[in-house]
Amino acid sequence: MRILIALGGNALLRRGEEMNDENQRRNIAVACEAISRVGKEHQLIIGHGNGPQVGLLALQAEAYADNVAPWPFDVLGAETQGMIGYLLAQELGNQLEGRQIACVLTQVEVDRNDPSISDPEKFIGPVYSQSQACALREEHGWVFKADGEYYRRVVPSPQPQWIVETEILRLLVDKGVTVIAGGGGGIPVTRENGRSQGLEAVIDKDRCCCLLAQDLDVDLLIIATDVSNVFIGYGTPQSRAIRAANPYALLALHFPAGSMRPKIQACCEFALSTGRTAVIGSLADIVDLANGSAGTLISQDVEGIVYL
Repeated sequence: MRILIALGGNALLRRGEEMNDENQRRNIAVACEAISRVGKEHQLIIGHGNGPQVGLLALQAEAYADNVAPWPFDVLGAETQGMIGYLLAQELGNQLEGRQIACVLTQVEVDRNDPSISDPEKFIGPVYSQSQACALREEHGWVFKADGEYYRRVVPSPQPQWIVETEILRLLVDKGVTVIAGGGGGIPVTRENGRSQGLEAVIDKDRCCCLLAQDLDVDLLIIATDVSNVFIGYGTPQSRAIRAANPYALLALHFPAGSMRPKIQACCEFALSTGRTAVIGSLADIVDLANGSAGTLISQDVEGIVYL
């Protein structure tokens, strides 16, 4: 099969970990070892998040704000594509010897009037206590929202409309190249009067990977995260794991804004637009996700909601 695996930024730099090169390399090595087991049997396209990483670069940029204007988020997003893409390509090459691997800088067109511009909800950067978030809000004017028991900075996350490098990616994939693309949801750009320019935003990587999967005729979309399944009432005594779901039935359920809702929306859109299957589950179960024996399967062939 041709499989697109979307890796969460938190799978590459885990929640609460110090954001340094050693930790990221170690996590990427673990991720690539798991991914390579799928890659030995199937053709792979890899997308990845960048929430923790772009947040770190934004913090570093702010440290020089007294003397230098901070770099905009489109440039920071491009930096993370290079950084994470390099590490993934290197480690996948170590695991899949002889495989041709290419990391492609990926621009994604968005609407500068997207509603998210005025109502940001994309989490970036590390987690903070409520008091830390309040202090940073006062100091920098940043917007924060609750992420579990902590708080994280949020920025605009417009809907991806078109991937600029689609034809280049299709040429590579059709030649059997393992492609790393759409990193961090792609670099957000807009077009006016025939000219392209960056936008201060961070696109959700799951929405971008859904679009990429459709454009590249993918057989299976896997969104790999740090939980085993989609849950109803996650973190509560009434929590229930979903084994499989019809996309219409899943979209009818309520999921709070944040990390899981975009994943569900992306998988449902892929299943509805292609008639194929998407799955959400743990990176540790990646082989079982690929063969359909783990995670939450989302398909039009499923009736209603099937719970574990």
